[in-house]
Amino acid sequence: MKNSADFRIALFEGDGIGAEITAPTRRLLERVAERAGGFSLSFTPAPAGAAVYRDTGTALPKASLETAAASDAILLAAMGDPSIRYPDGREVAPQIDLRMELGLYAGVRPVKPLKGVRRVLADDRALAMDFVIIRESTEGLFAPAGIGTRDGDREARETLVITRAVSEKLFDFAFRLAEKRDKSRRVTCVDKANVFQAFAFFREIFYERAALNPDMNADHAYVDAFAMTMVQKPLSIDVAVTENMFGDILSDLGAALMGGMGYAPSADIGDEHAVFQPCHGSAPDIAGKGLANPAAMVLSASMMLDWLGETKGVASAGNAGRMLREAVENAFAPGALVTCELGGDAGTATVFEAVSAALEKVDA
Repeated sequence: MKNSADFRIALFEGDGIGAEITAPTRRLLERVAERAGGFSLSFTPAPAGAAVYRDTGTALPKASLETAAASDAILLAAMGDPSIRYPDGREVAPQIDLRMELGLYAGVRPVKPLKGVRRVLADDRALAMDFVIIRESTEGLFAPAGIGTRDGDREARETLVITRAVSEKLFDFAFRLAEKRDKSRRVTCVDKANVFQAFAFFREIFYERAALNPDMNADHAYVDAFAMTMVQKPLSIDVAVTENMFGDILSDLGAALMGGMGYAPSADIGDEHAVFQPCHGSAPDIAGKGLANPAAMVLSASMMLDWLGETKGVASAGNAGRMLREAVENAFAPGALVTCELGGDAGTATVFEAVSAALEKVDA
């Protein structure tokens, strides 16, 4: 382990509520680094997003991509605006471009509710939930190689792409994560192998990698049945690994089980780079009103510190990640903070103030 480090962080505030949740999160990160000691953070703003596309014709400028590639980690708030689109009708989403350019194949979506936040499931399953969805983030129905085609107003087609090279790395990542979590040590492959050849291939590779991890438990589930399991038997899930589109949908279900998108952090991790961002979008309908729930952004920043500590060998960064996560948990635990998605009036500033105050009481 290193005694100290100065981490370079590429900071994408993006669109809509992005700027509102970025600056306070940066202040929290600087404060927790100061309290934890042993490392520092230097931030480089990286313009990108729908507004940048509107103004320049480029959603992800070359300079911003270079900043991201040269950084130790990437923190991204929110990107996109439904009113700003490419000529073919697609929304501007440079966060997807970042995943493709940097090879961020493992989308990590934790599902772990905060105490004090109202949830969909009202019984004991709610607070006991603690599982992770691993979403493959560069292939599947999002793969650049499978870009869709359209024949006028007659038909349109998309191609689902599964490759052995990426799938092997994805499954190895999932088994390593389950081993580190050390709960049931179970990894579930979520697919539709009974219908699609691509998913039969996906599952075949999964069990090949499972055979290389004999001390782990491996099973599979069809995506529709797994969605039911997330609601009916969430405590049976440890780590679930799936294709890009399925992961996109299931992770939003996971967010709903936690109370809403404002509580759902995420990471997209590759062999050399990683992006950390809340699962929610830019929410232009509430931008500028001070209503945005920043919890997911702060929890994503906590995940970034955990990752830096582990991959860069700086224990103090991992400790800071723990401190920041505890501060969020403690701020919400009394149940007094009710954010707009749950019908409350605890806005951006109120939540940040509560988390900041809680951070000062967390043991370093």
